[in-house]
Amino acid sequence: MNPVQAEKAADALISAARAGKRLDGLPAECRPESLADGYAVQAIVARKSGRRIAGWKIAATSVAGQRHIGVDGPIAARLLSEHVVGSGLGYAMGNNAMRCAEAEFAFRMAQDLAPRKTPYTVDEVMAAVGHLHPAVEIPDSRYADFAKVGAAQLIADAACGLWLATGPAAADDWRKLDLVSHEVVAYRNGAEAGRGTGRNVLGDPRVALAWLANELNAQGEQLRSGDLVTTGACVPPMDVNAGDAMHVDFGVLGVVDVHFY
Repeated sequence: MNPVQAEKAADALISAARAGKRLDGLPAECRPESLADGYAVQAIVARKSGRRIAGWKIAATSVAGQRHIGVDGPIAARLLSEHVVGSGLGYAMGNNAMRCAEAEFAFRMAQDLAPRKTPYTVDEVMAAVGHLHPAVEIPDSRYADFAKVGAAQLIADAACGLWLATGPAAADDWRKLDLVSHEVVAYRNGAEAGRGTGRNVLGDPRVALAWLANELNAQGEQLRSGDLVTTGACVPPMDVNAGDAMHVDFGVLGVVDVHFY
């Protein structure tokens, strides 16, 4: 994919988002075929948004998440400022196509992880983390059938990214917890809607974060101090509609509340 094609693909996604329309796919003459192509288009969309990069999201870190969007492994995308908000968000469903909510562990970076030739280890990546936040993602897609367009086109479209609601930073002793077995329970309108553990996030949310650090290095990007990274659904994606209220309990890590209208 050359720069002209990447620009054209980005413009198609931006136009669809502004018009509230769904694409069957990007035009054949500018359709990303590789992950690198997808990331190139994504970068242009983010630049043209005029928003600050607030961090990154990882999608499809669980089998349920991969099935939901039709990929066989994790993919990543930039989080844009103004779309990262605190707990208590009231979200207008509008024409949201995905209509789901995802409970996630989110890490706030305290140090840069500069690009290098050798992969970062989990321990190295975690040493660069400052805080852990409970989070709920409300994704969406600019494609009519997001489960069939493939990873490259999904990456171009911010890996189905839209809104992220976060709770306050967890107490500083969160590092003592076993995040693999740490249970998260979600309630929709007061009734249990799902539960899961960190094991659903590539086996461990910390492993997912290390995956992202190395994936970004491979794409010529990096994690930076201040970045917020949400690591993917630890509870299978939960259906939501206008009128629903979600309360997600991360135990000692905190809670996140989102209501939909």
